[in-house]
This record gives sequence, structure tokens and C-alpha cells, in this order.
Amino acid sequence: MKTFKKGMIACAASALLLTTACGGGASGQAGGKEAGKTAKPFEGKKITVFVQSHPWTDTIKGALPEFEAATGMKVDIQGFSDTQLQQKLAVQFTSASESPDVFMFRPYMDKILYAKNGWTTPLDDYVKKDPNYDFNDFVKSAVDENMANNKLMGIPIFSDQFVMYYRKDILEKKGISVPKTLDELKEAAKKVHDPANDLNGFVARGERNALVVGVSSYLFAEGGDFMKGDFTTGATAAVNTPEAISGFQIYADLLKNYAPQGVLNMAWPQAAGIFAQGKAAFYTEVASVYQNVTDPKKSLISDKVGFAMFPAGKNGMKPFNVAAWSLGINSKTPNKDASWAFIQWATNKENVLKVQRNGVPGTRSSVWEKKEGTETYPQDLAATIKETMKIGIGHNVPQLISVGEARDTVGSIVVKAVLGEDIKAAADKANAELQAIIDKDKTK
Repeated sequence: MKTFKKGMIACAASALLLTTACGGGASGQAGGKEAGKTAKPFEGKKITVFVQSHPWTDTIKGALPEFEAATGMKVDIQGFSDTQLQQKLAVQFTSASESPDVFMFRPYMDKILYAKNGWTTPLDDYVKKDPNYDFNDFVKSAVDENMANNKLMGIPIFSDQFVMYYRKDILEKKGISVPKTLDELKEAAKKVHDPANDLNGFVARGERNALVVGVSSYLFAEGGDFMKGDFTTGATAAVNTPEAISGFQIYADLLKNYAPQGVLNMAWPQAAGIFAQGKAAFYTEVASVYQNVTDPKKSLISDKVGFAMFPAGKNGMKPFNVAAWSLGINSKTPNKDASWAFIQWATNKENVLKVQRNGVPGTRSSVWEKKEGTETYPQDLAATIKETMKIGIGHNVPQLISVGEARDTVGSIVVKAVLGEDIKAAADKANAELQAIIDKDKTK
């Protein structure tokens, strides 16, 4: 079995170069003399991979020796903090460096800039070369988020779904059903809000830049979005439409009326901390941080947390499902085939399952259908993630080049509304500023 497994790794790695090397299916011939000629198609090759320090990275590093032994390739995986990774990539790309060969990036933040500057290698042809890779198994919204100029710029490696966290014990005590609409969420938050006893009805991101991810599903649920049209073919700012303002208003009202003091300074770690301390009844956030509130070492309410679909608005149930991080190939690397062999291996079904079992939501549909793919998650969370993947919106921030600047602009609408300023005036001002950013980006 071990020999066969290594043979399959070698076959996957050599698919681009030796299209017939894997003939014979499960015959396990990787150990024979003939197989020996093709079992290490990348003998002597070395590639460098820049990644974020993350549980995904730890899992892949743990499996790497087998891949190297089967392919003859050496893989130097270098991990950095999020900020360090962005800085390192910026230096390497702007200097037209051949290294790193492979890199981890945030498609929702980086794909348009990277594609426009020619820093990434389109992968459309690579994913078609080996049918066993089963590219169609990847969740569509996660793939869509890696598209720029109608070309595939990266392979999604893990995902984020926007869900609702809630306190099962509090809802049971109060006789409140799990909210299915945003109106029901507001009513439920109001009923349980009891700041005198250190219990808030709601908590979520309130810091100006961070909250844009949090508010996006509220916009979608009300029928709004950040922009109309596609940036590459022509887009206009849309944060002051009635639908968008409605979404901003609901989120702002929840923060203003039912969240703890200081919420405008909170990104997700601080909001998760409030919820984990048992000081809030509802929390809307990405599913991938669930261990922060279900791990007994981190949470006072670890056995009291429930998960449900993000509630529906006037436009229905529209939570986002995005590729949080993806793998791309440097357009300047001379090792494109070796680089793809690594990506193909790292994102095959077996490794996605390993990563997912370690708490990192993967982007392959088949893995979510396996018992092994969901049994390490709370049952209601797994069901919620699977459903969100089917219906999710494939972005959660404005889709342009200057994403950070745009987030600051959009987030100001909620901040001003929480502080009591006129939300329509705030949205009109932000819309003009966002349009200016769009126009400026088009000249880059």
C-alpha cells in the first residue's frame, strides 16, 4: 500500500511531463525498474514556497518528505506572518525575482493587482492536464474568486464562510428560536440584551477596516453590494444604493444597540474573545475561527455554542463563501512544471482531507461529503459550512486593486452610523470616495 501511495504521488507530480507514466491504475508498479525511470521526474529540482505560518502550512510540511522522496524534488517552504508575507512578496515581485516559485496569496485582496502586473502564471491549462486531479471538485465560488481577466490565477487552499454563532443555553432559557432572518436576529438580540448582567445581545467586528468583511453579507442579504459591474471591464461604486444602506443600517444598529462598549475598536480576535467569555448571545463571523470559541482552553462557553446559517434579508440568504488563501505560481520562475506538481499534490483530495481534519476548512466538495471530512467539526457547523458553500457569494470586500484603502472608506459608513451621524450622508460621501479609488486604480 505504501508503494502504491508513493507511486500515485509520483504520477501526479509527473503528469505534466509524462502523461502516460501512470498507466495501469492501481497495479502498484511504482517499485519496478521501468517505474524507476519515471518515478522521480523532478530529480535535482528545488523550488521555494512562500506561505503564511498557519495550520495549513504545518500539515503540508508534515506530509512533505513523502512527496520529496517520490518526486526527487526539494521543496523549501518558508513561513511568515501575514504582514511579513505581503512585504516579502512585494519586494520579490517588483524586482522581477524568479523566487519564490510558489506563493500563498489572498485572492480577495491581491488577485487583480497581481494579474494586472503579470506576477502570476495563469493555471487554466495546468488544471486540465490530469483528470485525476478533478478540478471540478473545487467549490465554484472559491474558484471564481481566483479568476481575473477570465483566467485562473490561483488554486484555493482553504475557505471562509460567514455564519452565525449563538448561545444555545441562552436561547433555550429565553424560549427563542434560532433566527432565520435579519429581522428575527434584531428582535432576538434585543430580548437577550442585558448589559447590567454583563451579557450583550450581539458582538461582531466594529473596527473600520475589519468590519467590511463582517458587513458584506448584510449588504448581500438586503440586495446591495460594494460595486456594480466588474473592475476589469468597468465598475461603479454602489455603497449608497438603498439596498446597500439598508444592510449597513442593520449592522450598525446591532453594534450600536446590542454590542459591548469599545466595539468600534474590535477586529475579529477581540469580538471572538467577548463571545468566548460568555458576554454576548450572538456573533456573526467566519466559520474558520470556531475553535476560538469551542476550545475549552480558550472559551468559557465551549459546550454552549451553536452554529447556524447567516440569516436572510430582503434579498434572501446571501452569506459569503470565499477562498481565504490560494497558491499561485510566480510568472518569472523557470520551474513552472515543478511548481505545479507541488500545488497539484498539496491540493489533492488526500491532503485537503488532512488539512480539513486539522480544523482548516478545505475547498473540495467531495471532502465535505466524507464522514472523515466533517467528524472533527461540530455537527451543526459542518452542515452550515456545506450549505453556505453551495449558495455563498464569492467575495466579501470591494473587488479592485486598492482593497485596503477601499475598506477604510466603506467601513466609515458603519462607524459614522454607530456614532449617530446620518447614514445616507455618510454613504454618499463614501460612494464618491470609492468611485475615486476605482478611477485611480484603472490608471495603474
